[in-house]
Amino acid sequence: MPSLPFLHKFYRSPFHATALGISTTAAASTITTTATAKFVQFQLRIAPLNFRGKALIAAAASGDSSVKGDDHPSIVLDSLRVLQWDQLCDCVASFAGTTLGKQATKDQLWNLNKTYKLSIRLLGETKAAVEMHKYGAMTDFTGIDVALVETGIKCARRGFPVSGSEAMALVVLLRLAETLQFNIKAAIKEDSDWFMRFIPLSELITELVISQSLIKFIEQLVDEDGSVKDSASSNLRQSRDRVRHLEKKLYLLMENVIRNEAKETSTLEICNIDGRWCISSVAARSLNIEGLLLASGAGAGNLIEPLSAVPLNDELQQARDSVAKAEQEVLLKITKKMQIDLNDIENIFNSIIKIDTINARAKYSISFEGACPDLYLPKDKDRAIHAETPSEEEILSEQTRRTWILYLPKAHHPLLLQKHRHRLQMAMKDLSNANAEIRRRKQLGGSAKFKEDLNVSALEMQVAKLKQVRPVPFDILISQKTRVLIITGPNTGGKTICLKTVGLAAMMAKSGLYVLASEGAKVPWFDYVLADIGDEQSLSQSLSTFSGHLKQISEIKCLSTSLSLVLLDEVGAGTNPLEGAALGMSLLESFADSGALLTVASTHHGELKSLKYSNNAFENACMEFDEVELKPTYRILWGVPGRSNAINIAERLGLPVEILSNARKLYGAASAEINEVIMDMERFKQDYLEKVHESQHYLRISKKLHQSLLLTRNRVTEHGIMEKQRMVREISKMAASARSTMHKNLRESRSRPTPLLKQTKAEIDKHASNIFNQHAAATGENRTCVATESSEPVDNTKQSITEKKIKLPKAGDMVNVPSLNKKAAVLEVDLSKEEVVVQAGFLKVKLKLADIVPC
Repeated sequence: MPSLPFLHKFYRSPFHATALGISTTAAASTITTTATAKFVQFQLRIAPLNFRGKALIAAAASGDSSVKGDDHPSIVLDSLRVLQWDQLCDCVASFAGTTLGKQATKDQLWNLNKTYKLSIRLLGETKAAVEMHKYGAMTDFTGIDVALVETGIKCARRGFPVSGSEAMALVVLLRLAETLQFNIKAAIKEDSDWFMRFIPLSELITELVISQSLIKFIEQLVDEDGSVKDSASSNLRQSRDRVRHLEKKLYLLMENVIRNEAKETSTLEICNIDGRWCISSVAARSLNIEGLLLASGAGAGNLIEPLSAVPLNDELQQARDSVAKAEQEVLLKITKKMQIDLNDIENIFNSIIKIDTINARAKYSISFEGACPDLYLPKDKDRAIHAETPSEEEILSEQTRRTWILYLPKAHHPLLLQKHRHRLQMAMKDLSNANAEIRRRKQLGGSAKFKEDLNVSALEMQVAKLKQVRPVPFDILISQKTRVLIITGPNTGGKTICLKTVGLAAMMAKSGLYVLASEGAKVPWFDYVLADIGDEQSLSQSLSTFSGHLKQISEIKCLSTSLSLVLLDEVGAGTNPLEGAALGMSLLESFADSGALLTVASTHHGELKSLKYSNNAFENACMEFDEVELKPTYRILWGVPGRSNAINIAERLGLPVEILSNARKLYGAASAEINEVIMDMERFKQDYLEKVHESQHYLRISKKLHQSLLLTRNRVTEHGIMEKQRMVREISKMAASARSTMHKNLRESRSRPTPLLKQTKAEIDKHASNIFNQHAAATGENRTCVATESSEPVDNTKQSITEKKIKLPKAGDMVNVPSLNKKAAVLEVDLSKEEVVVQAGFLKVKLKLADIVPC
């Protein structure tokens, strides 16, 4: 018998109710018991989510200046649009794990009212998340269904039963918060410094209050797929058993009815329509089955509910109503349990969304190998900080109270790097798919030429080429005295990309993102990033004409402050070259005198290059051009103005000599001399860079040698310490062996009976005096006596010594101590051990009787 389907609640129409002899009111009451609550919950679940920044993003994308983010002028949004800030925001938001996290990330990045304090806090959050990734304490947020959690919280707030899916989504949220807390505590247990590295995320995560009882309560009642468990309540188990029993009974009944229709069994089948068991016939023909005709049609067959099945179907509907009611009771218990900790749940929910937003910034920074910038508030010596910015007392520290500088070594344009990475990933995916297809065909025994058919070699070459040809990074270094930087160079040389790279780096640092540059990047905090870039591919409005550029620049001049960054592309273009150059010089001098903190402008006008030599606030830079390959290198040469290459390129391309000569005459000797000077400056610049690279090379070698010497010294020191410790261990071992031998000999000597113990006191005194005499003879104390009696026979000398009686020392006597070369007072005498304790000044010593000499 096939498995019986489990059907959900069925609301019968008035037509069905009348056909079965049930009043319409009774049928309606069956619906009303749960329909109202379900409708309210449905309205809650489809309620749209409102977020800040949606109108701002739409306005920035469409170019609608009537919708302003935080009432900012349209020029601000236009500048962000030409910088393609919206595309960068979308890229960063894609790293968020939840839908609310993605939207919150966009809202945060599009918040244009960031103060310096807020920017520093955002950078601190991103750095903490990066540190958590390095340690492995961060987790994945993609498993959270925030929409279900949010609707579940709304239902619990209003007292409606939550659904099983919403309850399990809440469990996933709480488990994720619990995992974060566990990871933080494990890191702190390993090293307490990790707590400081994870701040402020460590504080935010450890303060979350997670209800373990709520998690266990939901898991006991709801399955992982969101269905309520049979064990959740006895009523639910009984109701479901009754439903299964009735379904089985109906199925057997339908089979019996079909079996009785022996001629029509091939065209009859059991079906389930709106929760009621029926019989359908494939052909539109009359049947001998007594029942209710629910549907019929020409060529569509008939749908009949047998009369014997009507009571069972009604009973089945009632049983399902009982199941639904029992499930609602269980889910309402979960709602009441949630209401106890609802404030903590909402706090956890909001905190997780915030952490997901921070994690998106961190994952983007890690993925593109960004560096944490040194973001500081510049202080202009000549004028005060703008009144709308935070006060110096609140935000300026000793670290930031310094002369500003912009330093971005090996800086990448974020969108170019993203585009290159996307191409590389797609090429690698195509290559992987081709290899998989090759393996599949090999298993099927395909042709030997299928590798050429799939063009695998071309795909491999494409992947290798993309890995080698990465976007060329810029080395952007602007000194503290520069107020206006003028970049010159050929078309498609990278001037516009350089401008956008500077602008995006400033916005990224201000918004709490790592900049895509090497370590040590320093970026001032700018209140506005204002740009007039005539890139028609980026501008939605036509600003390529001269009047359009002037309108944009005029608005930028009015809005810019002493903390603004201004980016001007092809300043003075679009009109007569002489007038355009004069106007460009006047505009840039105006920005240098009383305009923005930093202005970066690109131009083709050679006259603007001379501003550096009349005003110290100006600096020149040019995009390098490879005259051999006749193409730009996309590298910046600092301090060197760009020179014209048109005539030289024409010469290399084979233009006739007479045309080139006439062009040089028309161009003028003075311009040619200027070009020669520029060429000399470029050579000097190249020589200087080579010397710098050489000195850096030798510096690296010296550092390596210094580190090697330090390592060798440490090894020698460690070897000396180890040798010393080894010698100490050997001496200690030898001393222990000697002590053991001495103790062994002492025990053996004490075990044998000594004659000294059996002697009388007189014999002991005699023995002691012999010891004193022998010691005196050995140390030369009796040399005088020996010398005076040397003429006498030896036998007489020995006899006089043995007969001479010397007193043993007693407490209070004074004796000589040859080893100390001092006199000492006797404190104690132990004749059994032949030892004496003496006091020599402040020194108290225990000696053998043989080691002292009586005075």
